[in-house]
Amino acid sequence: MESILIKTVSLNEIALLQQIGRQTFFETFAAHNSAENMKKYLEEGFSLEKLTSELQDENAAFYFAWLDDQVIGYLKLNFGASQTELKDDKALEIERIYVLKEFHGKKVGQLLYEKAIQVAEQANAAYVWLGVWEENPRAIRFYQKNGFVAFDKHIFRLGDEEQTDIMMKLELKK
Repeated sequence: MESILIKTVSLNEIALLQQIGRQTFFETFAAHNSAENMKKYLEEGFSLEKLTSELQDENAAFYFAWLDDQVIGYLKLNFGASQTELKDDKALEIERIYVLKEFHGKKVGQLLYEKAIQVAEQANAAYVWLGVWEENPRAIRFYQKNGFVAFDKHIFRLGDEEQTDIMMKLELKK
C-alpha cells in the first residue's frame, strides 16, 4: 500500500471532516442501531457548528489519514477540560479513531493510534484513555492488542438509546 500521511485537520477542511465523520460512524454503527437514532446522531454530532467549535478548541486536536488525495480515516484527541469524562490534566483521551470500511485491516487505524501516542508522549501525559462500545469487539481487540485495559464503564447516548462504553486505559512509561 502506498504511503499514508497523518496530518492535522485545519478549519478550512471542515467539510471533509464532516463527510469522513458521518461516513465512518455510519459504516461502523448503522447495522446495530435504528435509522432514527443514527440520523439524529449524525446530524447533531457532526453538525458544522459542533465541528467548528471542536476544531477551535485548544484542548482538542483532529488528524486526517491521507492516501494520495483521499481522506481515509481520522483521529480526535482531547486534553484537560475537553475530555468527555475524566478531565485529568495528566491524561489524553482518544475520542475517535475511525477508518473507512474499505481500508480496514490495512494498518490505517494503527497509524492513527501511533500518532495519538506520539502526541500523548509529547504532552507528557501519564496515560491515554478512551471509551469503546461494548458491542464493538473489533475495536476492543484492537485496543487490547495495543496494551489498553478496561477500568470502568460509562453511558453513551445515541439518539434516544443509552449504550454502554467500556473505558480503557494505557499507562505511558516515563
